[in-house]
Amino acid sequence: MRKYEDSYQHKGLRKKLMGLLREKGISDENVLKAMNNIPRHFFLDSAFDKIAYEDRAFPISEGQTISQPYTVAYQSQLLQVKPNDKILEIGTGSIYQATVLAEMGARVFTIERQKKLFEKTKQFFFKNQYPNLKFFYGDGYEGLPTYAPFDKVIITAAAPFVPPKLIGQLKPGGKMVIPVDEDHHQRMLRITKNADGSTSEEAFENFSFVPMLSGRNG
Repeated sequence: MRKYEDSYQHKGLRKKLMGLLREKGISDENVLKAMNNIPRHFFLDSAFDKIAYEDRAFPISEGQTISQPYTVAYQSQLLQVKPNDKILEIGTGSIYQATVLAEMGARVFTIERQKKLFEKTKQFFFKNQYPNLKFFYGDGYEGLPTYAPFDKVIITAAAPFVPPKLIGQLKPGGKMVIPVDEDHHQRMLRITKNADGSTSEEAFENFSFVPMLSGRNG
């Protein structure tokens, strides 16, 4: 059985990574503090242990990836997370992004469409530190209407369009952060739901994500 250890070396590498994220423009100290508290190497195969704190994405199972730390920090910063925010995440993946939000004090409801990845999360010991983190197997395009409305929605895959059902599950004044396809890259958008149900849109940097697929797999 794998032994999970967060050594002084790991903590030092994490601190160095936070410095790099600051240099790249991440200024939300709550995001940086949360990411500094979370051992990213726990979320990766032990083969990646020595390089887990490089600022790049790595493969996980089922053809998915754990996002680049800069991307996680960037989306988290755009989301403007407040303690006790009720957040819907589409695309659990490695659980890393969801854990960052939970570490920031949010109540996170995260959906995964890959059955094998969803089952894997049940075995992951580190999630037990976060009773404010709830896992669901389902279709991200459908969201979680039973648990709506949400203060925030975050999508961690490239969407071909903004899913209307997810806008419908946002509270008035709520925000969605979503990478939307534009040719060979995705534009990061922050969408605010206005009091009358209409939306306002802000566009930010380009990123590269795996595609957001409909339905459930497995």
